[in-house]
Amino acid sequence: MARKPRFPRKVDRHVYPGPEYRFSKAKIGLTYQDSKPDFPRQPNAPERAPNVLLVLLDDVGYGWSSAFGGRVAMPTAERLARSGLKYCQFHTTALCSPTRAALLTGRNHHSAASGVIGEIGTGYPGYTGIIPKSCGTIAETLQQNGYGTAWWGKNHNVPDNQTSAAGPFDNWPTQRGFDYFYGFIGGETDQFRPALYRGTEPVEAGRTPEEGYQLTRDLADDCIGWMRQQKSIAPQRPLFLYFAPGAGHAPHQPPLDWRGRHQGKFDQGWDAYREEVFKRQIELGVVPPDAKLTARPAEIPAWDSFDDEQKQLFSRMAENYADFLSHADHEVGRVVQALDDLGELENTLVLYIIGDNGSSAEGTLTGTLNEMLTLGGYAPDLQQLLDRQDEIGLPGTSPHYPVGWAWAGDTPFQWTKQVASHFGGTRNPMIVSWPREITEGGGSRFQFHHIIDIAPTLLEVIGITEPTMMKGTPQKPIEGVSLAYTFDEKAEDAPSTRTTQYFEMFGNRALYRDGWMASCRHGRLPWQTVGTADFAKDRWELYDLRGDYSQAVDVAARHPEKLRELQDLFMVEAAKYDVLPLDDRFIERADVTLRPSWFYGRKRVTFYSGMTYLPEGSAPKTNNISYTLTVGADLPSEGTEGVLVCVGGDMGGWSLYVKDRRLVYHYNFFDMERHEAVSDIEVPTGRVELKLAFTNESDTLGGPASARISINGKDVGHVAIPRQCRGRFSTECMDVGMDSRSPVSRGYLDRGTFPFTGRIEYATFDFDLEVANRELTPEERLEQHVRLD
Repeated sequence: MARKPRFPRKVDRHVYPGPEYRFSKAKIGLTYQDSKPDFPRQPNAPERAPNVLLVLLDDVGYGWSSAFGGRVAMPTAERLARSGLKYCQFHTTALCSPTRAALLTGRNHHSAASGVIGEIGTGYPGYTGIIPKSCGTIAETLQQNGYGTAWWGKNHNVPDNQTSAAGPFDNWPTQRGFDYFYGFIGGETDQFRPALYRGTEPVEAGRTPEEGYQLTRDLADDCIGWMRQQKSIAPQRPLFLYFAPGAGHAPHQPPLDWRGRHQGKFDQGWDAYREEVFKRQIELGVVPPDAKLTARPAEIPAWDSFDDEQKQLFSRMAENYADFLSHADHEVGRVVQALDDLGELENTLVLYIIGDNGSSAEGTLTGTLNEMLTLGGYAPDLQQLLDRQDEIGLPGTSPHYPVGWAWAGDTPFQWTKQVASHFGGTRNPMIVSWPREITEGGGSRFQFHHIIDIAPTLLEVIGITEPTMMKGTPQKPIEGVSLAYTFDEKAEDAPSTRTTQYFEMFGNRALYRDGWMASCRHGRLPWQTVGTADFAKDRWELYDLRGDYSQAVDVAARHPEKLRELQDLFMVEAAKYDVLPLDDRFIERADVTLRPSWFYGRKRVTFYSGMTYLPEGSAPKTNNISYTLTVGADLPSEGTEGVLVCVGGDMGGWSLYVKDRRLVYHYNFFDMERHEAVSDIEVPTGRVELKLAFTNESDTLGGPASARISINGKDVGHVAIPRQCRGRFSTECMDVGMDSRSPVSRGYLDRGTFPFTGRIEYATFDFDLEVANRELTPEERLEQHVRLD
C-alpha cells in the first residue's frame, strides 16, 4: 500500500490571481427584501498552514557559527539546532543577489536573470539582474493563498538601474508578493547611517549610533512590531517573514555596545583556527568523521608570515566581524522569541540559512577600513590600517577582514565567496526548526541540496501547487526539488532527491551529478576585481564526494572519462539555464552606462533643489568621464552655505558646496586621499552661476583627472586628482541641496546633512563638452536668465 504523503496537497490552483468572484450564492430580486447577499471571500491559507520565518544572513561561511564548530557565539542558531535539524550539504550560488533570486523564485540564478549582482549586470538573458515575470516569487504565491508577507533587510534584487524615485517599481518587494518592506536596496549599506526604504519611499533611521542605533537592531524592532500588529488584527492568518539583515557583509559594524565581546578569540591566526574548528566540527557531527581538512592555497599567505603588529591588526578585524555576526544572531533570536511570546513558534517553520555564500575574500590580503576601495581594485595602505586599528568598526569606517580569515571561515573547504567551483564559495549551514512537525531535535542531514529547493519545500509543506500562470504571465517550471522528506525522523540516510546541480560565477564553474563533482576555478582571484583570464587555459578537477566530503582529493587523472562526462553535462546545463556567455569581468562591468537607465545617452541633465536620495547606480555617471556642472543659485545673505550637489559619502565621492563664503569642490578617494579646490574669492550674495569643470585625463579606468571651479564665469580654483574611483564611489546617492547620508567632506562633518540655506534654481550636467564649453548664444543666455528668474 502506498504511503500517505506527510504533507498532502489541499489547494489545487495553478493560475494566480484566481478568477473574479461570481457571487454564486447571491440571490438578486427586485429589492433587498427579496434578495440574498453574498461577499467575495478573502483568500484563506490551507488548514494548519504554518507561519514561515526565512532568515538569510550575508557572507557567512561554514566555519564561523558556534552551531557548526566556529568561534562566533550564535546562541540562537544553537537553540534552533537543538529543536530542529542541521543541514550539512546545503548549497548557495557563491554570490549575494544570485542566491537571493534563486531562493525567492525556486529557479537557478541564471534562469532568474541574476547570474551576477545587479551592479554589474549585462545585456544577456542570464545576467540582466531583472527577475523575469515568468519567475514568480514564493511570496507572490503565498500572498495569493492567504498569507501576510513581509521582508526586512537586504534587497539585492531590484535592478541596479531601477532604484530611483522614477522607478519602475515592478521589481520592488511590494510588487513581487510582499505586503510590506523595510530595508535597503543593493549589496550593502552603512549599519549606522543606512540607506533605508519603507515600501518604495526613502526614510531616515532617526537615531544615532551613540543613542544605540544599528541597522540589524532596527530591523528586528520593526519586524517584531509588524508581527504583533498582524496577529492582533488577523490572528488566524499565517505569516511569511523574510528576515535578511546585512550582517555579516561589509561594512562590519557591530553596535557600539557589542564591541569587544570576542576579544582574544582569534589570536591563534587563521591556520590554527581551521585546525581547531575542523576538530570541533567532527565532534559536533556537522562533517563526517572521515572528512579531510583541505590545504591552504598558495595564493593565501600563512599566518606566521606576518609580524606581531600585523597579526594584532588582523585579529582585531576578525574580532570585529565576530561581534557583528554574533549581534545579528542575537537579533534573530529576538524575532524568534517574539513568535514564541505570541504563541506562534510551535507552528512556525524556521529556516535559518547562515550565509548567502561562503566567507568574503573581498577585503584583500591585509584587510581594509574601506571596502569600496578594495572593490574598486585598489590595495589599502597597510601602515594606515595599523595606525587606525582602534577605529575598526566605528562609524566612518567600512571594515573587512583579510583573505586568510575568509578562508578560515570556510573550514573545512577550499576557497571562498565568488568561487562557485568549490564548497568554500557555495556550502552554507542551514538550520530548520518546526516544533509541531520536526521531532528529531539536534539531528543532522547530509543530503545534497541547493538554495532553489527552498521554494518547492514551502509549497509542499503548506499544501499549495506550483503556479503555471502568475498575473497573466506563463511561469517557468520551478527548478528546485522539495527537501521536506528530510524532516522525517527516519530520513537521516534517505537518498537525496537532488541528483544534478550546476554552479557558475565569474567563470568559476562546476557540475554535481550523483555524488561526483567536476570543478574549475577560473582565473581572477576573488580579492582581485580588475582583469580577466583566458578560458582556454582552464584546468578542471574531479572529486568523488561519496567519500570526499570537502573536495580534498582531485581524482581527475584517475577518471578522465567521468570528468569528460561531467564537463559535457555542464555545457548542457549552461545552455538550458542561460549561463552563457561566460564572463569573468568584475569592475569592468560596474559602469552604469552598461545598463539602460533614465539617464542613458543624455548629453544634458538638469536637476532642481529637493532632488535627493538618487542612488548612484541610477544616477548619471560622474567618474572616468569629463563633464561640467553648472549651478544657478541665489545667496540671499553673507551667511548662506551648504551642499549644492554631491555624490557618495564618507567612504568615497565628491561634493560641491559653499562654506565660509567660499566655493569648495572636494574629491574623496575612498578616505585614503582627499583633493580639494577652494575658491580664491568669496562667493557674492544674490544670484550667481557656480560651475565645476571635471576633466578625465586618461583612457585608463581610474586614471588621473582635474577639476576647475568658477564663479560667474571667472576661474577661482583648480585641483589635480592623481587617481579616480574605477567603479562606484560608495553605496550612497546623489543629492542636490544637501548631503543626505554620510558626509563626503570632513569640512562639514559636524553640520549634519549640511543643507544649502540659499536657493538652488537648477543644477545642470553637460556631458557633451563641445556644447558645454562653447560660448552660449543670446537665446540660450536668455533661457538661463529665465530659469534664474
